[in-house]
Amino acid sequence: MQTTQGNGDRVDIVAATGTRHVKTLLILGASGDLTGRLLLPGLAGLIGTGRVPGLVLAGADAADSGGQAWRDRVQKTFGEARDAANDAGRRDLDEVAAGTTYRAGDVTQPGVLGRMLAELEGPAAVYFALPPAVTEAACEVLAPEEVPEGTTLVLEKPFGTSRQTARALNRTLARLVPEPNIHRIDHFLGKATVLNLLGLRFANRLLEPLFVSEHVAKVEIVYDEELALEGRAGYYDRAGALRDMIQSHLLHVLAFLAMDAPASLGERDLRDSIAATLEVASVPEDFARSARRARYTEGSSQGRPVPDYAAEAGVDASRGTETLAQVEVRIDNPRWAGVPFILRSGKALGRRRKEAVVTFRPAGHLPAGFRGRDSPTRLRIGFGPDTLVLELDVNGPGDPYTLDRVDLRADLNSPDLLPYGEVLLGVLTGDPTLSVRADTAEDCWRIVEPVMAAWAAGEVPLEEYPAGSGGPAGWAAPPLT
Repeated sequence: MQTTQGNGDRVDIVAATGTRHVKTLLILGASGDLTGRLLLPGLAGLIGTGRVPGLVLAGADAADSGGQAWRDRVQKTFGEARDAANDAGRRDLDEVAAGTTYRAGDVTQPGVLGRMLAELEGPAAVYFALPPAVTEAACEVLAPEEVPEGTTLVLEKPFGTSRQTARALNRTLARLVPEPNIHRIDHFLGKATVLNLLGLRFANRLLEPLFVSEHVAKVEIVYDEELALEGRAGYYDRAGALRDMIQSHLLHVLAFLAMDAPASLGERDLRDSIAATLEVASVPEDFARSARRARYTEGSSQGRPVPDYAAEAGVDASRGTETLAQVEVRIDNPRWAGVPFILRSGKALGRRRKEAVVTFRPAGHLPAGFRGRDSPTRLRIGFGPDTLVLELDVNGPGDPYTLDRVDLRADLNSPDLLPYGEVLLGVLTGDPTLSVRADTAEDCWRIVEPVMAAWAAGEVPLEEYPAGSGGPAGWAAPPLT
């Protein structure tokens, strides 16, 4: 919802006022790993700030005997959050934990979720902390007349399993609630991280003119994890690195780095700019060169032995699921024509890296007589914590003709909330700015589906790398921090 100030600038009312639009939060999948590991800690941190007074929390799952387990889970998590909370936040944590309720039922059966919604004090937000297929089934059997006005639906990515299924799910959701009441969550990008990127891009005269093909040689967006499966084979073996990280998260990082400046930070302007960038993005069709995949073998990570991926519990080796993916994306517009955006993500690697690296083209002319390193200028943007490093060549100490490398470092704004706390704040205030819009959710699948098809057809070999290494031999090593 937007209004217009006297100067003609559009201002997002929710962002400006912080008005809360949700009374009750219902978490489906109350006993799940996502709820216990991420959702409840994020919610507890948010409640502890005192910003969501009067919230009612409910959990739901298929188990009839889960009520006490749910209350114990909430009490434990909220109790751990009390030390960091302010006075109002501690009162709110105690009230929410004391008043939480639990409902048992299979939400993929007709009428079950509708009856749950009828019992809640509205407006309510329903958080589908469930596997994607279960979420889709629950939405398909939910009738429009069972959804009270003002209900918000919150869905985890990946959104669907293909462009076709994403489009079908969008149609299902559109018959239930209006688009502003649909939050497709990308927890990878919290509000602080997004604003850090946008502030860096558009508030600095030194940088903004350089983010064009004339000056940028390439952009790398990397999310390398040291962790292996950690018991997630049931989901991960059906997804893989391309779907789990690149389709779901890294394409949005690309959009924020590559977009033209939006007119404002209002949700419509910002999401229009994201959509316009991804609409002209694609992976070049020589997939053997533009889309590489690999799977880890036996090794060690973080000092612990890691079995061969194919031998991990719950893995079906015949699926050929990749644990490391790297794709080259091109953006077909005047700003970025010819610049490769290299997106990489993997598991069980030797070093944890979460960053974007902008490598600038070499200087047009270096006068003869300089010695030492003549390296490209690089801008590195770290995620979690959010940091900034500008790598430059300068005249070092001693011989003034010798160039040395220096790093100019800065810490960017750090959020006071966990990533899921930021996500839930947007849900509870009715601010969809950082949720994924329907058209964008489909476009992300459109970008990666040709790669998925080429891999399924065996056009690109599934390479291997030992757990704890930097990746397969022969892959270009990402630049070190």
